[in-house]
Amino acid sequence: MAAAAQAAAMNLLAVRSNNCSSNIRKVMLYVPRASTSSTDGSTGKKKRVKKSSNSKTKKDATAVAAADSKNDQKEVTVVSSIDNSSELEKKGVGESGVIKRLDEVVNPVGLGRKSRQIFDEVWKKFSGLGQISRTEYDSGTSNNLLVYGDGAPLCEFTIPGAQNTTVLVVGATSRIGRLVVRKLMLRGYTVKGFVRRIDQEVTDMLPRSVELVVGDVGDPISIMNAVEGCSKIIYCATARSAIFGDLNRVDNRGVYNVAKAFQDYNNKLAQLRAGKSSKSKLLISKFKSEDSLNGWEIRQGTYFQDVIASKYDGGMDAKFVFNENGLAIFSGYVFTRGGYVELSRKLSLPLGFTLDRYEGLVLSVGGNGRAYVVILEAGPLADPSQSKMYFSRINTKAGFCRVRVPFSSFRPVSATDPPLDPFLVHTLTIRFEPRKQRPVEGPNGTKQDPRSFELILEYIKALPSGQETDFILVSCTGSGIEASRRDQVLKAKKAGEDSLRKSGLGYTIVRPGPLKEEPGGQRALIFDQGNRISQSISCADVADICVKALHDSTARNKSFDVCYEYVAEQGQELYELVAHLPDKANNYLTPALSVLEKNT
Repeated sequence: MAAAAQAAAMNLLAVRSNNCSSNIRKVMLYVPRASTSSTDGSTGKKKRVKKSSNSKTKKDATAVAAADSKNDQKEVTVVSSIDNSSELEKKGVGESGVIKRLDEVVNPVGLGRKSRQIFDEVWKKFSGLGQISRTEYDSGTSNNLLVYGDGAPLCEFTIPGAQNTTVLVVGATSRIGRLVVRKLMLRGYTVKGFVRRIDQEVTDMLPRSVELVVGDVGDPISIMNAVEGCSKIIYCATARSAIFGDLNRVDNRGVYNVAKAFQDYNNKLAQLRAGKSSKSKLLISKFKSEDSLNGWEIRQGTYFQDVIASKYDGGMDAKFVFNENGLAIFSGYVFTRGGYVELSRKLSLPLGFTLDRYEGLVLSVGGNGRAYVVILEAGPLADPSQSKMYFSRINTKAGFCRVRVPFSSFRPVSATDPPLDPFLVHTLTIRFEPRKQRPVEGPNGTKQDPRSFELILEYIKALPSGQETDFILVSCTGSGIEASRRDQVLKAKKAGEDSLRKSGLGYTIVRPGPLKEEPGGQRALIFDQGNRISQSISCADVADICVKALHDSTARNKSFDVCYEYVAEQGQELYELVAHLPDKANNYLTPALSVLEKNT
């Protein structure tokens, strides 16, 4: 019987040990020989068993190892799983004379219940952040539930450095904006919401820790107050009607106003630091007076010599003047086959500035909508024979426009030359050639001769470089919009996108398909360029893309369409990459955007 009792005790001990957490300590108790005993009929020896006075112990009684037949007293290991009475905990002595060997007795059941209660409270708080309805907090404990240790967020979504980043969400109560706010908060960002009014409906949509700023995107003063202290902006606002005034105010001028206010704020900070903002453009040339034309040289040439054709062509000519209206105009004609004319100048940058700190050029130009070739010469100034030539083609439109030309788009004239090094650039040239010109209609609807040109130059600047995007704009593809208002909406959206590209800020433009109110991360996504998608996408997926793009270098200065995956007809595949969303930790955005073009 002693052997059977010992086996039973060890089995019960193993079960209790498996059920308890590995961090709960076992309790060593000393059990003296008590008056209550039972006699083993087979051996005549006595076996000590601790009796509990608590009638509710049921099967949770103390397990005791078999007695040693040669000793009168012994030590046994007991794993207690009952809820001890408060009197036993205070005195340290049980009713049957059990004396504690440790300073305190650990109660696994009570500890487990307490830990489970705390876990449920924390989970309730976090799950509330993901809901559209307002999250209620206990003012005394809400802050403690969201942090631990040295104040780091108690959340696996946390992004390093997020606590030092303040994000302004314009349109924080929109379908996408309210989800962006909650995703940002879950990741530890400081969030400011720009709203038109603050009332009960607005406050119920957003968590209490969001700083709300009241204003209108058409009011520059309220925007300046909103961008104070912000390091990044996500623009989710959209016009609520198809009226031209609303579309122009929110989708066009609103984007321009916010981008300009943010750029002005960064310049203000730079002046306080007695320096120049890292987001400011570098002025290369500004054509505001006749003196600004000095240093520019007009040259002519041909790609090949056609002796026979040269007898019949009309030649070529060009001029660069500053007219009475205050405009610098480069104009002329090229009737010679294979001929070209160009405007060139050696660069003179401010002391301490080099183009390797910038990522491209931006030209503010006007004219009759011709195409031109921008040429950069790079090499050591001491030895012009070592210079290499690099070119990039640009298109203008009738009237004024700004054209961005990234350094990455320049290609060497000779295929054996190395890639462009902006640090070595010393000469800038703008060339016109008749070939590859698009037909352009004149003011009266007549087609113009593609061999003549007129280019009005306002300024040429270098665009600042950066690793991350500064401004994320949520636009649209036009799919799902009523045909009667689609053209007006797209025109306003496109104008807003253009103003953001011209601002000099690092941008990301997201054009989602028709929006759906459904959970995100459930289906594969398509990232494409070219206005070819037509499928829908959930608001949660769009919000997740916006948040991920904040610190993704591949998202800087890119515009793209995104929607759910769909099966295209054979031979009609419209997209190049499908990115899947298996879980919240998967970084699907980097590989998806790495194959897309910049400055589109």
